[in-house]
Amino acid sequence: MRRVVVVVLALLFAAAAVADEITLQQVVGGLDHVTSIGSAGDERLFIVEQTGLVRLFDGQQLLDAPFADLRDAISCCGERGLLSIAFHPDYRDNGLVFIAYTDVIGRVTVMRYHVAADDPNRVDPDSATPILQILHINAGHNSGEIAFGPDGYLYVGIGDGDSTGDSDHNAQDLARYLGKILRIDVDHGDPYAIPESNPFAGRDDVFGEIWAYGFRNPWRFSFDRDNGDFWIADVGENSTEEIDLQLAGSPGGQNYGWPRMEGSFCYGGEFECTPAGLTPPVIEYGHDEGCAVIGGYRYRGAMNSALRGSYLYADYCTGTISAAAPDENGQWISRTIGKADDRVRTFGQDADGELYVAAEDGTLSMIVVSVPRIRAVRR
Repeated sequence: MRRVVVVVLALLFAAAAVADEITLQQVVGGLDHVTSIGSAGDERLFIVEQTGLVRLFDGQQLLDAPFADLRDAISCCGERGLLSIAFHPDYRDNGLVFIAYTDVIGRVTVMRYHVAADDPNRVDPDSATPILQILHINAGHNSGEIAFGPDGYLYVGIGDGDSTGDSDHNAQDLARYLGKILRIDVDHGDPYAIPESNPFAGRDDVFGEIWAYGFRNPWRFSFDRDNGDFWIADVGENSTEEIDLQLAGSPGGQNYGWPRMEGSFCYGGEFECTPAGLTPPVIEYGHDEGCAVIGGYRYRGAMNSALRGSYLYADYCTGTISAAAPDENGQWISRTIGKADDRVRTFGQDADGELYVAAEDGTLSMIVVSVPRIRAVRR
């Protein structure tokens, strides 16, 4: 567990934190509160702005016309707004794209769209089809992350409901959607089907959509494009930020502990403090190092061989970017590799596996460790 080694690491890498291993090469500026960066498998990047637009970088420039405009459909801001985008695995053939946001009454919403027949750079607004709507009374801990797994199913993150210490008991209650990651089949059913292989499918006493539970706010998660492992960054409350790892081929059903535990530590309150039956994080750090973990990706690109195989993540408050890799015992060890000029909001991955960082100052930058090979566009 990272907390055990973090004091030693802080000493070992104190000098390294000053001399960054990476460079953030700005691709575009002037963005508005970026929450997610999507790829459709080509040279384009789809930049989700919390305030309601999905902007399009076509590989050369940021286009004036948005890919999607949902400003009238969302509630914003704080932790609400336009939250995530995911392209169907067969997007090139079926043109289906999924967008997650909090609607005008605060529901975490997943909407399906079809790309416009006459323009691949915009969705058809008339094609909007609601897939999932989950009431989320409080403003925070929405998560709203969506991603297709290597199994072709859509995974949806839902926060715990934003009560102090999850006093409403949402994250541990399998008859509630809050504090969970859901897995649904958007290719069957109306508007979706529950995969028969889901861990709680077919039961009457719980929600069959639930894939994993015990989360506070799984703000960002991702799948390893090489081996299918599932990386989940769960934002902490009082003391600890955690990153969970679910290996490819898992049957699901894991309980990641919140609010019985915060990371690998007892949270307190009215819940029993025991790790029995829980899946511990593989990486964690305390609030002496930051305030909110921003999950990224395991780097599988070709440009930066020194990072290949490392899982990259950041902290929102400090802007620090870290890379974690397994040691000879399989324990994930982190090091600081760089720092953004402002708070880090999210990561993105392009079709080639190269990684990007969006910061609070409205910049979108590519992560490089050598001579940049990208055309910079400022706007």
